Parts: sequence; structure tokens; C-alpha cells
Amino acid sequence: MNVWWRTLLTIWRARVLLRRHGTLPPHAVGRIRLRTLPTDIDLLMHMNNGRYASLFDLGRFDLLIRTGLWDAMNAHGWYAVVASESVSFRKSLQLWQRFTVESRLYGHDDKAVYQIHRAVVDGEVYAEMIVRARFLRKTGGVVNTEELFDALGRPDDLPPLPAWIPDWAAGSALPSTKAPAPSLWD
Repeated sequence: MNVWWRTLLTIWRARVLLRRHGTLPPHAVGRIRLRTLPTDIDLLMHMNNGRYASLFDLGRFDLLIRTGLWDAMNAHGWYAVVASESVSFRKSLQLWQRFTVESRLYGHDDKAVYQIHRAVVDGEVYAEMIVRARFLRKTGGVVNTEELFDALGRPDDLPPLPAWIPDWAAGSALPSTKAPAPSLWD
């Protein structure tokens, strides 16, 4: 339940910052401060690896709201889904440890936006996740990134994706929802 409360607080905070300071440019880094709670830890007494994704979602909410994407999505009847993600860990977050979730739009291709999320303590990266997110219409269909940036009413000034990202996206993709995907093991 604590992620629900954290989500509501993150959305409220992002809305306040948006009203006070206006929208962030698409290439800005969003930051939210958190603390590792007892419900975040596992039997080894450090942050559970699965919890990182949930807490990085908070960074995603913050960034979507503060860049104006959230309002543009709602105005057009769009929503975002995570198509793929990959996380790497360097150090463990301990119980009660304060850390910052840093989130940034990394770039895009014609169908997806890529984001980077980091768990940072005193300027040092403890974990990093790359996320490939697609935007869909509530009425059905995919929103391409050109349409997404047009809805924002500002230029796409995100840097080009690093060369390894398209390979990662292709290599981690599952078949289309319209293609068969049987669970067969070698």
C-alpha cells in the first residue's frame, strides 16, 4: 500500500511544481527524494530488486507530469505502457536509506520513447533502469512519437539514441500481440 501513497504524493508534488515553475523541457532530469521503507526490503535486508521498478514508476509519473506529457496524453485520450525494461544494479539500498530517483527522457524511435531511471545516493548511481514506453490510444492504436511531440506544442530536442538501444529493443521484444507466442522450451 505504501506505493499507492507514494504515487499520490508524487503526483500531487509534480502538479504543484508544474504550477509553480512551468513545464520542464523534454531533456530535463526529474528528481524525487525517497527513503527505503520496511516494505521495500527483502530477506537480505536490502531493497528488493522488484521494488526498483515500482519506485522508478514514481519518477516516470513525475517526469510525465512536469514535462506536460501527462496533460497532453489525457487531452488526447492516450496512455503509456512499458514495452520493455532492463535494470542493472551496482550497490544495495539499505533499510531507511535516503536516495534520489533521477529520471530522464533518453530519446525515441518512431514508435517508442526511452527513459532512464537511476537510484542515486550522494551523487553515486546505485541502480539504473532503461525503459521503452509506447503510447497508445484508448480507442485503439499506437501514437507515434511525431504526433506525441506535436501534441506537446514544442520541438523534439531529445538527443539521438545511442547505437546499442535499437539492438536492445529488438533483442528484448516479444512477438506482436497479433502473432502467436507459444510458451515452448528447448
